[in-house]
Amino acid sequence: MFDGRNSGHSSFSSRGDGMHTPEHELAVHGMDAAPSTRRGKQSRRSDIEVMKERFAKLLLGEDMSGGGDGVTSALALSNAITKLADSMFGEQMKLQPMYPETKEIWRKEMDWLLSVVDHIVQFVPSKQMGKNGQFTEIMVTKQRDDLLTNIPALRKLDSVLLETLDNFKDQKEFWYVPRDIEDADHNGDWRRDENWWLPVVKVPTDGLSEESRRWLQNQKDSVAQVLKAATAINAHVLSEMHIPENYIDSLPKNGKTSLGDFLYKSITEECFDPDYFVSFLDLSTEHKVLDLKNRIEASMVIWKRKMCQKEKDGKSQWGSTVSLEKRELFEVRAETILVMLKQQFPGIPQSSLEVSKIKNNKDIGQAILESYSRVLESLASKIMSRIEHVLEADRLVQRQLMGEVETRSESEAESEYEETEKVVAAETPNSRKLSDFIGWRLSSDTKKHSSMSDIEFFHKVEQEKEKPMMKSPRALPKKFSYLAKLENMRSPSDRH
Repeated sequence: MFDGRNSGHSSFSSRGDGMHTPEHELAVHGMDAAPSTRRGKQSRRSDIEVMKERFAKLLLGEDMSGGGDGVTSALALSNAITKLADSMFGEQMKLQPMYPETKEIWRKEMDWLLSVVDHIVQFVPSKQMGKNGQFTEIMVTKQRDDLLTNIPALRKLDSVLLETLDNFKDQKEFWYVPRDIEDADHNGDWRRDENWWLPVVKVPTDGLSEESRRWLQNQKDSVAQVLKAATAINAHVLSEMHIPENYIDSLPKNGKTSLGDFLYKSITEECFDPDYFVSFLDLSTEHKVLDLKNRIEASMVIWKRKMCQKEKDGKSQWGSTVSLEKRELFEVRAETILVMLKQQFPGIPQSSLEVSKIKNNKDIGQAILESYSRVLESLASKIMSRIEHVLEADRLVQRQLMGEVETRSESEAESEYEETEKVVAAETPNSRKLSDFIGWRLSSDTKKHSSMSDIEFFHKVEQEKEKPMMKSPRALPKKFSYLAKLENMRSPSDRH
């Protein structure tokens, strides 16, 4: 099960001429083995001891008394993978590479736990040629199809996440400040933040560069693809698990009781929009999201069981008002809501149905797939959240800079206008007004404001023009009689 080649150590020592001398030959010649060789041997021995201890606990079902009261092997393996991931990634609060020792432990112990799937096989027909040249059909062993497909995919997703963390090794455009130092500047307001236990992200005063911003977005998109794949594998494995009887016994008799009147009416109405339905709900806390998920999953289980019972017995348990087609439609709507909730809240805890399935599952292959995909889903969600914190800090700095630029522009415009007025007033104290060039005759009211500036005077006149004007009789044009018009039409010589 354990291969010494994977431990990174060699059982040979090196000579000065570039050739390698086995360790037993060094002992024959009276020479001691190299210190690195001894350390490698001790490391290999300690790895074997640790591996024996781990698998002994798995065989005991986490019951150290040996009384047989432990959990199943499937649940023991699932718990082992979950605990290993918590110890490796539980303190991953920053975007930084894993320590080499931590990464080595993670990969080595995961290899130990995943080595079980190499022995989960199925029999498939094959042909074998005999000595006489004839083919004979025999049954050969092959790794189970779901493990053969999903285990390499999960290993690849695991490598992508670790490589993503390694990509942040040389970044210098953002850094972290301990929360207690930030607390001194904000008078204890940090506990109002939902991520109050995490260190605070800091970016330069002018924000991130455009190149870094695009690079961070690319990293986020890559991790989002990993999250999507791990979530799909986990959801598929959970859907394949058998629903425990104790969970079914705890359900109400119908889906309406599980959902409640409001949710049941919203899902079963003629016009159903899942986006509007989710946006209309109160999902402000994690507890409310989890409660909604539990209600919808319970109603789906009830509907599926009753539809299966109807197909089996040919008797309707819904009543005459609800058809089988409508119940299938309601189930599709409920499943759509569950998918949207999982996409919108990737870090949501497991529902009651999922916990019950994992605890009562006895399929070791499904237990390994579910736990491995779940821990990768959690790590991907955590990395995405850390990247979003950096981008949010950059957006906050950009908004502050834009606010400062707008304030500065307004103040500069006001100061320039005031300076211009002062310069004009100082250089031309007796300058003619705008009305002098236009030819307007000022009334007695307007003469009182002759000391106005040209701009103020212009605005004053515009306001006066907007008022209804009463025409003076003197200003009216003269009306010429018909004879006068004829007189004006005479030739110049006649007029003289």
